[in-house]
Parts: sequence; structure tokens; C-alpha cells
Amino acid sequence: MKNYFIGFLFFTIGITAFTFKSDDLKAVFFRINEDVLKNGKVYETLGEATSSIGHRLTGSTNGKKAEEYAYNLFKKYGFPNTQYQPFVVESWSRDTVSLTLVPEKSDNYVDYEVVALAHSPVSSHITGKIVDCGDGLEEDFERVKEEVKGKVALFNINLQSETNKGKKNLHRSEKTALAIQYGATGVIIANAVEGGVLLTGTASVTGELIPIPAVCVSVESGKSMRRWIRDEKNILAVIDMRNFSRPINARNVIATLPGTSKKLKNEKIIIGGHLDSWDLATGAMDNGIGSFTILDVARVFKNLNLKTKRTIEFTMFMGEEQGLLGSRYMVKKYLESNQLKNVKLMMNLDMVNNTMGFNAGGNEALKAKMDEIGEIIKQIDSEYKNTNRNAAGLHSDNQPFMLRGVSTCSPSGSFPVKAYNCYHANCDRFDLINKDQINNNVRFTAMMLYALANMEDLPTKTMSEEETKEFLTKQNLKKELIIGKDWRWEQ
Repeated sequence: MKNYFIGFLFFTIGITAFTFKSDDLKAVFFRINEDVLKNGKVYETLGEATSSIGHRLTGSTNGKKAEEYAYNLFKKYGFPNTQYQPFVVESWSRDTVSLTLVPEKSDNYVDYEVVALAHSPVSSHITGKIVDCGDGLEEDFERVKEEVKGKVALFNINLQSETNKGKKNLHRSEKTALAIQYGATGVIIANAVEGGVLLTGTASVTGELIPIPAVCVSVESGKSMRRWIRDEKNILAVIDMRNFSRPINARNVIATLPGTSKKLKNEKIIIGGHLDSWDLATGAMDNGIGSFTILDVARVFKNLNLKTKRTIEFTMFMGEEQGLLGSRYMVKKYLESNQLKNVKLMMNLDMVNNTMGFNAGGNEALKAKMDEIGEIIKQIDSEYKNTNRNAAGLHSDNQPFMLRGVSTCSPSGSFPVKAYNCYHANCDRFDLINKDQINNNVRFTAMMLYALANMEDLPTKTMSEEETKEFLTKQNLKKELIIGKDWRWEQ
């Protein structure tokens, strides 16, 4: 293996480990690097979109503008076969919400700044005592199961308790599902970011309306509430909210680069990320940074006239924030048309910044190839870390593909703390984006994608039902999928 690897690193033109007959992989990477550094458009297009469109909420006028923006950009970059993939979704949007705490027998009330979590009821008015449910894990609910029924559950978005140290956190929707299961009549989630930051996101594991109101307060408000209910009994929470929910039309946007190999052109690599965002800000980080990276990777491939043996589908998903709606729809359509078997890899870009490696999604053979390719990338830019992970995860557009046995992967990097703290929040704006770091996304993702799309034997396969079940279990995802009602096997 060692001799093979050395030869792989120092090939010139000829047949290589990737069976290239005419292309020097390193030379192609050099061209990609030069193009992005000289001609890259990702920073500029994301800046233009956030300023001219604003937020990109699925089902809104802004969401439609974002779909059209991506479609037109793909066309401009030279993809004449760019297509919309329309689907109908139940769209949720916020109207009014308030949260008031008041002692049961007093007029000494306090109003708290709050945002509604998505898929809360269209109309809700509840009053109930608050029960502190800690970090919102199942163990936390078990400790208060006799108290929380018929009450309002208060819990953290993150893990703060010493007793939960080292445990795996749950998604806010999974914690809300547990609150409903244990009989709570409402949910208050305390954010983890200091500075009065409010967080939104879906509180539903299915993308459908939940039966109880769910709201988010700042970390400071959460601490204030806990002090009050600790020092004074019979504190009531009053939650009032009105929201909108109706069927709307949304569209994934797909630009296809046809494969050139007679043998491999029917195999597909989908590189996708969600274009939609929440409406509290302009979604620059979540997920403008991922989706606009994909748009610029597509530009690079066309600008350099790069050819790939496999077909690549550059995909902008809508509806991710409201329940992975666009990616679920694509998988459903591919299953119905018997095309999913042709998808050999799904590369997902969701909140990726300053790419310095890749996550092989639980596929050891794929990680080994990524390690090898990364060594060549390091010859182009020694700052590239080639730090590759290998773990599967949920709650993004990779999930519907993974649950049907498709191999998934993603670039990986890091955000400055200031940027990460604005996840799903009212501060997720373009000033968080660093031009050099988003260009790193484009450069290194384009290199990895090009290499994988041209491998003679891509080390991926579509897993059977039983293999998929075993894989998800080994990746410690079964419990979360059961809570999220996405486990289709017997428990």
C-alpha cells in the first residue's frame, strides 16, 4: 500500500490510481485553485442575494425569488438543462407570539421576548405552571414525569447539566416530541448563546403541525425564569400565538453535468444543500454559505470545461428547515422512477465553512480515498489540513438519502464563535461571512468532487434494507430516528 500511495502522489500523465488516461489530477486541482482565487463569485453572489432577496423562507415570496435566483445563475454559468423540481408542501410562517410569566394570585407579571418555533399551532392560548425539564433528554423527562403532565416544559437547547456530560444531545424537535409524549401542554426552550439571541427552527419531527405551542427564549431569560420558579411557587406561563399554515408550491433547483463515460455516466453524484432559510435574518450562514458554495462549484466546472465520468447533479433544496421537505421529495421521486439505485453518493453542504477536510459519513473505504485525494490537495495548498471524519448524522438533506441506503458525505471545517452563535438566529447576516474561508469551500469541494466523479471504482454502494438498518444502528442513530418517527423497522 505504501509504494502504491507514493506512486499515486507523484504520477504525471498516464494511467493512475483513478485510471485517468489524459488528465493529471494535480494539474486539474491547480486549475481549479487558480480559477477560484482569480474568478470566484461565491462571496459576491451570496452578498447580492442576501441584500436583494433577504430571507429565503420556503413558501414565501422571498423563497420564490431565491429559487429563481439560483435557476438563473445556473443558466448563466452554462447549464442549459437546469430544471425546477416542483413539490407541494404545508408551509408554516409566524404571525404573533407572546410569553408572560405571572404568579397565580398576583398581577406582578413579566413579559419575555420570545419567538415561535416552526410548526407550532395556527392558534394557541395556554396557561400553565412551568416545570424545569433540565436539558430535555429522555432521562430529564423521566425525573419529572409525574409533574410535567398538563404543565409547560422548560428545557435547554443544549446540554448543561453535569449529569448529562458526555451524552449525545437531541434536536429541538426531538426534545419537543418527548415533551408531547410526557403530556406537556407547551414548550419553552432556552437558547445557549449569550447576548439576548433568539433562535428559531422547527419543533416538529415530521414537518407537520404539533399540538402544543413551542417557543424559544434567550439564555438570559431562561436563567431568569428558573430563578423565579425556584424562589416562588405557582408561577404561571401564558403563551399566546397565531401562525399561518397552508399548502404552497416550492421548487428544488437542479443543474446537471452529464457524465462522459459509457460505463459510468448513469451513475450519479448529487451535491446538494438547502437554499431556504428562516425569516429572522437573511440566512447567510444557514445555509447561504453551503448552497452558494455549490453554485460556485458548478461555475468552476463549466468555466474550466471539466469533464467527469459520472453525472453530477448540483442541487438546491427547498424546505429543509421545515422538515427536509425538498430532499425527501427528491428521494421519493427517485424511488418511484427506480433511479435512486443510480445515486452512488450524496455530498451535502449545510453550514460548512472554511473546508479543511471531509466527513465520509460512516464509510471507511470512502474515507480512505478522501485521505489519499486530500494529500494531493495539500500539494496545491499546504494550508489544507486533510482532517477527515467518518460519522453519519441527521437533520439535514443527507438524511432521506442515507435512510434509503445511499452513501453520503460532506465537507467539514469550522466557524468563528460569533458566526456559529447566530445559527437560526436574528443575527445570521452577511457580515458573518469571510471571503477567504468561503472560497476554501469552493476550492477544496470542487477538487474532491472532481476526483470522486472520475474514479473508476467509487467505494460506495446502495445498501439493502437490512444493511441500512444495521448501519444506522451502528452509527447510534436508532434512538433519534425512533423519536423522530423516521425508523421504519420493527423496534
